[in-house]
Amino acid sequence: MRVDGLPEPLPRILPRVSRSFALSLSVLPRTLRGPLGLAYLLARAADTVADSRIVPKAERLRCLDVLLGELDAPAASRAAEIAGALTGPQRIPAERELLLHLPACLAALGRLAPGDRTRIRGVVRLLIEGMQTDLRTFPGEDAAGLAALETRHDLDRYTYFAAGCVGEFWTDMAMAHRPACATWDAGAMRRRGMRFGRALQMTNVLRDLAQDLRIGRCYLPRQDLAAVGLLPRDLLRPTAMTRLRPLLDDLLTGALADYREAWAYTRAIPRSEIRLRLACAWPMLIGLRTLALIRRADDLLDPDVTVKISRGAVYRILVRSGISAWSNAALGGHYRGLRRPLDDLASRGAHG
Repeated sequence: MRVDGLPEPLPRILPRVSRSFALSLSVLPRTLRGPLGLAYLLARAADTVADSRIVPKAERLRCLDVLLGELDAPAASRAAEIAGALTGPQRIPAERELLLHLPACLAALGRLAPGDRTRIRGVVRLLIEGMQTDLRTFPGEDAAGLAALETRHDLDRYTYFAAGCVGEFWTDMAMAHRPACATWDAGAMRRRGMRFGRALQMTNVLRDLAQDLRIGRCYLPRQDLAAVGLLPRDLLRPTAMTRLRPLLDDLLTGALADYREAWAYTRAIPRSEIRLRLACAWPMLIGLRTLALIRRADDLLDPDVTVKISRGAVYRILVRSGISAWSNAALGGHYRGLRRPLDDLASRGAHG
């Protein structure tokens, strides 16, 4: 993948640490590809630090603090310190390579134009703040140490720091780099972008529910679980799915409302910006298809079951959206078709 402005081997590392984002990145206009790719690599490096089990959580928190400092005043020795403390048998070998090249990522950040540098620093700070909050909220590493978010507000805050802030950042970058987007209503589009990111993250939360429970994390709020007669630890039993269903449908309803904002966001991208439209349409449409699978899954709480759309389904989404992206009517038909299995939830109203 060619990513202007990123030194080797960073363009080669990027698709190996994110197949889904690399898909959107590959189709973006060249002016956006470099800075957005770099922002992703910095965020992914921070996420690797947060998720590493090589060192205790206290050390991970310290390394994230060091990385925050590096965003403003990079020093090769401190970046090398992070890599040295945390490189080891990572689940994805490319994550180790990314940490080893963290000094190169920070050096590339320093060479960006001031506006891009400021925007990337801002979003990476927010993402790291969310990671640090996660590490403090969920002190355990397995089901025995299971902890839960307390309220729906906590869940909204989590999805904002994990992805909603990225939607705001994406909007700012589009307005800065694409003249056709410069006349957007910045406030309205940033709000839509935030909800776009929140929709995608909520899809991840529900899809990965069973796996997250077994690493000590329950993102479903304790108060909402109590309302349907459940405790967080009850979700470790797949048979709890029947009692969970009303809460799941409520959360799906909220996610669907956010996907409506994601569609409004995509529709607002000028038709001349076909690459930017595709880069937004793909995760939106894939996310909607995944949401429909989650709705139908009776084994969502089974850790041995992965809710995932097939490669063939992804390919069909890419092909059809590639043909229809120039037209709001045609792309809207694709969006509505993927949303149809969830339409009965739409009548329940919007969350947030």
